[in-house]
Formats: sequence, structure tokens, C-alpha cells
Amino acid sequence: MPEMPAMRVDHVGIAVESIDDAEELLFVLGCEKIHEEASEYGAFTWATYVLGDASRLELIAPEDGSESFLTEFLERRGPGLHHVTLEVADLERAVDVLDAHDVPVADYAEFEHWGEAFVAPSNPTGALLQLMEYYDGYAETREAGRQLFVRGESL
Repeated sequence: MPEMPAMRVDHVGIAVESIDDAEELLFVLGCEKIHEEASEYGAFTWATYVLGDASRLELIAPEDGSESFLTEFLERRGPGLHHVTLEVADLERAVDVLDAHDVPVADYAEFEHWGEAFVAPSNPTGALLQLMEYYDGYAETREAGRQLFVRGESL
């Protein structure tokens, strides 16, 4: 059976109605905002915050007037924990290991600078898990650059 590649918690994603309103609490907690951008793949905006040298939080909010997975989530559950992202050194191998253990993987997708796969919250933890591998060029295409990686380096 294949062995799981190196991985670590990359960030915790929190669904909110408004990034501006929600980030005030993160600032009080000592977080530093390093990034905000509209997603080119969906109707939402995401912002990244660091706390210390390795803890990272992400706020995700729907674009005004949009309908998406996020607006449905907020209507159903309200603001709160949306996902936990695990950075993996080899996404394809991680998916193979999950498959070998009969863990269903949803929404496996490859993009220009990253790949991602999701383990649905119907798993025993109840949390949506995003597995993400950063590819060459990811940091270089974003203003925050290498700050987007835990401790400045991808796996």
C-alpha cells in the first residue's frame, strides 16, 4: 500500500459574510493580513492572515450578489469553519493513498500553479479537508509571494 507523502496544516478557512467585518477580530488576536484577492474560479474573495511563524487563517466571503457553494454554505450554517487545508508534497500520491483506504476524494483539480482535492465533510471528522500541492510559480503570481507558504517555503 502506498505511503502518505509529507504534509502539514497550511491554513484553516473560515466562511464569513464580510472580510472587512470579520478581520477586525483577527487583528485583535495579533494576526497580520498578507493577502486578499478575488478568486478567478468562483464568486468569492479570500484573504490570508498569519499569526506567529506558522499559523495561518483564511477568511472567505462571497462576492456581492453572487450565488456559489459559499452562499449556500452561509445560508445553511452561517459564518464559521469552512475547511482545513493540508499542504501535501505530492497530491497525486496522497489521493492514491486515500483511495487505497477507501476514503472518497471529491473535486480533484489541477490548475496552473496548484492542485487540490477535497475529502467531503461526511468523513468521520465532520470537516471539509482540502489537500493542496503548490506548483512552481504559485508564489510568483501573487503579491504576497512566499509569505503565502508556511514559514516561507512550500513542501
